[in-house]
Amino acid sequence: MKELVGECANCHKPIYCLDGFLDGVISDNRTLYCFSCNGVTNRVNPDKDSNSSETES
Repeated sequence: MKELVGECANCHKPIYCLDGFLDGVISDNRTLYCFSCNGVTNRVNPDKDSNSSETES
């Protein structure tokens, strides 16, 4: 079963639920991204958790 969930906030590609699995990522601020754009946004804007772990080392 394939059901449209929404579109990527970055590239506007349609994102579907495929047999119960989301074909994308929901960010901490509840924004929907496709897998390709999620990798790009994580490199440009790393989340706070990864920054804090780097500074603690």
